[in-house]
Amino acid sequence: MTQVRTRFAPSPTGYLHVGGARTALFNWLFARHHGGEFVLRVEDTDAARNTEEAVRAIFDGLRWLGLDWDAGPEKDDGRGPYFQSQRTGIYERHLDALTEAGRAYVDEGGAVRFRVPEQPVTVDDKICGSRTIDLVEEGSTCYDPESKQNVAANPDFVIRRADGSFLFHFVNVVDDIEMAITHVIRGGDHLANTPKHVALFEALGCPPPEFAHIPLILNKNGSKMSKRDEGASMDSYIREGFLPEAVRNYLSLLGWSPKDDREKMPIEDIIALFDYDHLNHANAKFDMEKCQWLNSEYLADVDAETFVKRARDWMEGTGESMWQDEAAPTVDAALRVMQPKIKHLPEIKEHWPRFFADDGVDAEAGAKVAGDPGAKDQLGVVRSHLAQVEDWSEDSITGALDAAAGELGIKKGKFMFGLRVLATGAAQGTDLLPTLAVVGQERILSRLDRRLAEIFG
Repeated sequence: MTQVRTRFAPSPTGYLHVGGARTALFNWLFARHHGGEFVLRVEDTDAARNTEEAVRAIFDGLRWLGLDWDAGPEKDDGRGPYFQSQRTGIYERHLDALTEAGRAYVDEGGAVRFRVPEQPVTVDDKICGSRTIDLVEEGSTCYDPESKQNVAANPDFVIRRADGSFLFHFVNVVDDIEMAITHVIRGGDHLANTPKHVALFEALGCPPPEFAHIPLILNKNGSKMSKRDEGASMDSYIREGFLPEAVRNYLSLLGWSPKDDREKMPIEDIIALFDYDHLNHANAKFDMEKCQWLNSEYLADVDAETFVKRARDWMEGTGESMWQDEAAPTVDAALRVMQPKIKHLPEIKEHWPRFFADDGVDAEAGAKVAGDPGAKDQLGVVRSHLAQVEDWSEDSITGALDAAAGELGIKKGKFMFGLRVLATGAAQGTDLLPTLAVVGQERILSRLDRRLAEIFG
């Protein structure tokens, strides 16, 4: 069997869109399933719209998702270059071959047109099925907006503009030939182009690759996702602290299914099952809530050290200065205490002040403590016992609280809420004892003194 080679061919005119990322993922999965190669090429012939920043965003997004390419930019296997802007000589050579064979000609406007075949073209698509198109008949009319009716047109489509620039249809086919692409998995919106591509492959004397046009990604209301919709930009997942393995898992479910109701799956299982039989025919609906749920599931599974690393990577990416004010060991200890409460890394911002900022007390929580007639005296005793702790740790804090409860003749539960509010400023949060241990004795005592005075006067 010929080695499977799939490709992802983005145009660097903006950020990496979730639809493009899903296309790249499906091609990567198919190649990995068959032990083949995944090729990245950059369709950068639109010089007016392409930017180096967009190229970098595509590379960074693919790497973040773990989609390593076997051939492409920075990995030339002898079939490159992998930027279309650097391949003009290759396109001219194939255009000469078409011209010599009578399949391409210059029209009266100076553009080069491809002479479409007189016989119908059949496309065998692995998802959409077989369809036969008569390119002569299909291209013989076009809609005229002035007369608001169809008028006669030349069915031979342009493959090179009069200014010398090549069009997508032609360079796309030439690149697939030169790069030995065997399978093309792409969005269903490209299906209408495929008969033209098949005709070009045949005119160039090369068999076309296998085509599989995957369903489109729609919003939950059924509309097509736009660049402004939530979740459309891959960069947003990086900025907002999603785990790449969670996003990759979610994207795999947009048009593919393991057929056994599983949703959270290791990448090895997805690769093992990824074939045409598991691809869906219906359009996929994007659901940010499900993506966030998967992210929380993955986050709950990581060990403490991995969580700390992922959290620190995200924190560094935010560029905020508040992360820089505390000693690294203390920050790491705080992150480990936060982990059970964090379903999404940006939630670190919610918990951070309770460890490292001496902000005020939540008004409702403070009022509740003030309304407890015994709270002032109880918390004063608690403060006294905490001040006597010599080796500040969870165990010694527990001992001090036990001693305070014994002196007061009550259970610890009577004063724990008040202690939390005074120590952290909030009614809820991370487990209190490890939080107290991380915040430190000096800071806890200072907070108790100040907040006792603020709440009780």
